[in-house]
Amino acid sequence: MWDAAALEGNPYTLPEVQTLLEGITVTGHRIADQDQILALNDGFNLTDELVGTSKFYLDKATSDEIHAKVAVYEAIESGHFRGEGSAGGGGHVSIGALGTFHASEPGENGTTLKREFSRLRAYLLEDVEDPREQAIAYFCAATRRQFYFDGNKRTAKLMMAGHLMQNSYDAISISARRQLEFNQLLAPLFDTGEATAMMQFIIDSRPA
Repeated sequence: MWDAAALEGNPYTLPEVQTLLEGITVTGHRIADQDQILALNDGFNLTDELVGTSKFYLDKATSDEIHAKVAVYEAIESGHFRGEGSAGGGGHVSIGALGTFHASEPGENGTTLKREFSRLRAYLLEDVEDPREQAIAYFCAATRRQFYFDGNKRTAKLMMAGHLMQNSYDAISISARRQLEFNQLLAPLFDTGEATAMMQFIIDSRPA
């Protein structure tokens, strides 16, 4: 879990995360950073619970439930796609020298994003046979689609992990030591939608 937080730029060290999760406040950090760690832990615990009770599905309801945990302190209307509530817009991601990526407008009540999600899910489950490829491709696509106002990568990573575990594979954790590589691959993923390099990077991050 520390790796997931570090990839978001959270300054907590591994020992500090362990201390916080033991119920001891760590001084010298912003409340927002603390809240992000605690929310991530709740998201991890929920994913484990859903997998353990065979209630994890690669669907919107599961994604929304996980997002409601991991982004509760950060995202507008956590647990809902952009446009499903009273707030609209969003989906803009800075990709450095490449400018700004603009995901689809949500549509009335998020209908455009719901349609995109349904198409993605149908493609992965009907046209892609290997659950490992399904999981990794889901992460890339969901990250780029920006279904939520914030917390998209964290939610997509947990969905990827849950789908792998539900199909008897080990979850993949991207090491914080590879943060620079990860961020460098995000830019072309957003810019062109070409996911091959990012998918290979994630495959290389799988447990030995």
